Amino acid sequence: MAKDHTETELDRGLEDLPQDLRWREWMRRIEAVLFASASPVPHADLARVVGQGTSVDLLVEDLIADLEGRSFEVAQVAGGWMMRTRPAYAPAIRTAAGIGDQDLDLREFDVAVLAAIAYHQPITRDGLKDIFGKEISRDLIGRLHAQGLIGTGPRSPRRGAPYTYVTTDKFLVTFDLETLQDLPDREQLADAGLTET
Repeated sequence: MAKDHTETELDRGLEDLPQDLRWREWMRRIEAVLFASASPVPHADLARVVGQGTSVDLLVEDLIADLEGRSFEVAQVAGGWMMRTRPAYAPAIRTAAGIGDQDLDLREFDVAVLAAIAYHQPITRDGLKDIFGKEISRDLIGRLHAQGLIGTGPRSPRRGAPYTYVTTDKFLVTFDLETLQDLPDREQLADAGLTET
């Protein structure tokens, strides 16, 4: 019978190690968890692999410093941390893997719709129509949903209870945002000439 691997098997406190080795082991645990995860890992999940009362934020800061000059980095996105290759190495990865650019192939209007959803979520297709002055196609909404950039939000409390749309963690990761509060404010957009004043 296979042994049940539960959280209780992990010695979180590492009391038998000197403090400097204990800290190093906790850093390596966080590194391993981030390396193994395909999506951002929240603070609470990282706290489960270190001693009680240990600062996950300080451990991550030390890990970031430890990885300085390496081909990958720890980034804080979508409310958690993740490992990712530094952008300077993207051409080498594409060449080695024999793949071309894997951009999302978003048109300017697609990005505008994404921005409207991000700023006004949860929002219905009718709400998007009010913003753009025209119907937003189900095809566009479907493509953004298929790419994982938007998801279905709560049903609108109006007649017919239409679906609403919200951005996803993949949206945050794609646009390198920790949270939606990292979106530029409207004044910054106007100053950059990206919106009408």
